[in-house]
Amino acid sequence: MLVCKIIGMARPGVSKPPRRTQEQRSNRMRARLLDATIDCLVEYGYAGTTAARVAERAGVTRGAQVHHFGSKTDLVTAAISHLAQRRTEAVIRELGRLRVGEDPLGAMLEGMWELHQDPLFIAAVELWVAGRTDPALAAEVRKVEPFVNNAVLLAVSRLVPDEMRRKDVRDFTYTAMDTLRGILVSNFVSADAERAHRRWRRASQQLRSAAGSTLSDIDITDRDGWAGEMDD
Repeated sequence: MLVCKIIGMARPGVSKPPRRTQEQRSNRMRARLLDATIDCLVEYGYAGTTAARVAERAGVTRGAQVHHFGSKTDLVTAAISHLAQRRTEAVIRELGRLRVGEDPLGAMLEGMWELHQDPLFIAAVELWVAGRTDPALAAEVRKVEPFVNNAVLLAVSRLVPDEMRRKDVRDFTYTAMDTLRGILVSNFVSADAERAHRRWRRASQQLRSAAGSTLSDIDITDRDGWAGEMDD
């Protein structure tokens, strides 16, 4: 026993990590619950997401869940902002790696497809649909959705050196997002990822044709950093 104490005293560099504060523990617990809420939205849908399932998925007691979020409504309302933050981070991560190469529009469109394959998109759709008949939920979604869309627009705008032409690119991006999301939502009824991708590639060709002269002379290059103006 004495030897152990002496050895311990001889290793001043070894110390226990500092204990987390109550606030840090609380924030960590809230994040676990919000991540679990998003997981439940993906797996069970909005209707099947319950406070009990969220607590089980998070690995916490119902009492701990109720302490932080008293009801499903409280959980989902808080999860909306948490989901928007995670989606925005995914946009920055995925589209930030985009390299346009010899086919800039093709690279942008395919990058948009990859971005929407994240399960976070499914969770967002569940909230969009639920918001159709829930004005309070819709109001919360409206607050944060522009931040996600603007992240996409900024990621694309940074590839366009000519600031005067960025609006054309933003308009094209919005139209492409609307088209892609429609394809993916319709695919929920009869899931077939390969068929959905084929439809997107076909739609991409139509989008490129429709853009025609509007985008054909725009210089799109690989650039580092973020640029562009926010739009809604």
